[in-house]
Amino acid sequence: MHNRLRITLTGAVQGVGFRPFVYRLAVELGLSGWVANSPAGLTIEIEGELTEKFLERLETEKPPHAVILTREISVLAPTGQQGFAIRDSGNSGETTTAVLPDLAVCSACLAEMFDPSDRRYRYPFINCTLCGPRYTVILDLPYDRPNTTMRTFAMCPECRREYEDPRDRRFHAQPIACPKCGPKLSSEIPLLTGGQILALKGIGGFQLLVDARNEEAVRRLRRLKGREEKPFALMMPDVETVRRYCRLSEAEERLLRSPAAPIVLLRPSGIPGIAPSVAKNSPYLGVMLPYSPLHHLVMEKNPFPLVATSGNRSDEPIATGNTEALERLCGIADGFLLHDRPIARPCDDSVVRLSRGRELVLRRARGYAPLPVRVPQPLPPVLAVGAHLKNTVAIAIGNQVFISQHIGDLDTLEAREAFERAISDLCSLYHFRPEAVACDLHPDYASTIWARQSGLPVIPVQHHYAHAAACAAENDVRDAYLAVCWDGTGLGLDDTIWGSEFFLAENGRFERVAHLRPFRLPGGDAAVREGWRVAAALTGEGPAPLLRMIEAGLNAPWTTSAGRLFDAVAALCGVARESRFEGQAAMLLEASMAGRRTEASYPLPDGDWRPLLDAIRNDLRVGAPLSEIAARFHNALTDWILEVATRVRVRDVVLSGGCFQNAYLTERAAALLESRGFRVHTHQRVPPNDGGISLGQAVMSLQAQ
Repeated sequence: MHNRLRITLTGAVQGVGFRPFVYRLAVELGLSGWVANSPAGLTIEIEGELTEKFLERLETEKPPHAVILTREISVLAPTGQQGFAIRDSGNSGETTTAVLPDLAVCSACLAEMFDPSDRRYRYPFINCTLCGPRYTVILDLPYDRPNTTMRTFAMCPECRREYEDPRDRRFHAQPIACPKCGPKLSSEIPLLTGGQILALKGIGGFQLLVDARNEEAVRRLRRLKGREEKPFALMMPDVETVRRYCRLSEAEERLLRSPAAPIVLLRPSGIPGIAPSVAKNSPYLGVMLPYSPLHHLVMEKNPFPLVATSGNRSDEPIATGNTEALERLCGIADGFLLHDRPIARPCDDSVVRLSRGRELVLRRARGYAPLPVRVPQPLPPVLAVGAHLKNTVAIAIGNQVFISQHIGDLDTLEAREAFERAISDLCSLYHFRPEAVACDLHPDYASTIWARQSGLPVIPVQHHYAHAAACAAENDVRDAYLAVCWDGTGLGLDDTIWGSEFFLAENGRFERVAHLRPFRLPGGDAAVREGWRVAAALTGEGPAPLLRMIEAGLNAPWTTSAGRLFDAVAALCGVARESRFEGQAAMLLEASMAGRRTEASYPLPDGDWRPLLDAIRNDLRVGAPLSEIAARFHNALTDWILEVATRVRVRDVVLSGGCFQNAYLTERAAALLESRGFRVHTHQRVPPNDGGISLGQAVMSLQAQ
């Protein structure tokens, strides 16, 4: 039967080689028609006898990086058109297509780059339809070369021929380039064995590289960058090197080799060679493989582990422009490796680890952003501006929420300017005009202040409601559920600081059913950094002025924060009296278990921490092993989660908030719950920390309608 069909696809269908795939498939099947990008995604018209076969193979043989969210098919009257064509993109209609993240260089391009007979031999900007920059070069949709930062590079005849040949894998590869017509490096790649710090212009911004084996050089980088404690990421030349320095499972290796090519948190092998100052006291090494052609060339010249950290000073955004980097990184870098391909927007490296045997994104940026999360119900056109720490922003378009790359903490003027640019950029890219702005309930967050000054209607969303809604949306939880939301800080509905919350959630409504016994935070924000203050508040033992402050309630707000309880226990145990970065004390307390596995736990009746602390202090007096104390503390928390879930009696349990970055806490809680028949939902592609708040705010905006 001679049919003509119009097929509209939405999702990640641009920049993945979908049009050339459709062209080749249609020609092979003898079908006529056309294909074109559109703001909504991809539109195809096909006519001929094998249209059903086309539809079948469209699903089963689509490009590997393509994600089809929806497929709409209309039957049209046949026109008798002959031949198949790729048409110019349409620019009318609402922009809902997903911009593809930047993809690690593919094996075919790497083979060409290291082939002396290939015309792109050792060319650091080689790419094809299967790999290369996407999100960091696109300026507008649809995804065509004139709408990218490659628009100033005119294709040479050879590149033009590949670009227009449907049999070539660079057919309509928008960043196509070669040494004759494409971007160029400013200088030769240097050798970094002398301890020098190199500022390298990467895919989404500058990185600072230094020999990770050189303790003096790593310490110097810490001092100049102003990063005292937080671990540095590593780039290693190959998987064999990773296996030398880390314990690597098959699943972790797949993450390292994936097109997203994130930083993966791995357990060290114990083999010496990495400078101690790289990870400081962290139980993990954050490791990535070279993901761009330039990185592969750098690692070829320097075949040993390199520190590869963000090109910025602490608390500042990553540098992206050449002039900007030369100014801001002057005094840190000894040399600069620049190129002339502009970066459309900053995008740091993503951070992931395995949790419950699957991927957990802790920082969502390169390789993941800005792919959308699809939600069950259409949302109002709202802009969600996230939290103050680990900020991301998001926009809701129909059933999709597009989440920005990681922006970071909004403590500095530079960070707040980057936050505003991210909002403008995301709205501009999707031609999006918000009708309202969703923000955190906390009035002093920089994101909340911006929302209230935006001139748009404001939808305030309680912090932990947003955590819960984000995890539920990511896992498509639609029935009533118990939300366990544990973190350091979130303003509660009673104007106290929440952080150990249990909610019964149903149809967007939340009932607070349990939390820790409230306690004081002496010194307010100072107690967030100095866990010994919290320990004093919980035990009643400490400096007399501090105890008087607690008794009088002066600058000592009430809290139910699980994060602060972790800090207090870490201080009591001598693990960490204070934290140099968010979550450090809790991370060290988790690491102090040192593989200890015990079913014993401390008492935590109805969230009352007093018996728990009495038991911990008694064990400390009798000299119990620190690993045993830490394990029993963690077990007390997971046992409490099970107790509350058993009492509330709903099948679905959602775990969210920064405390659930703790691998032991999450995995033991999930195992206990599942052993009793509960269905447990944890984060995967959206962080459990405040990086997921913008998604939750967008979802909660539906309740304001």
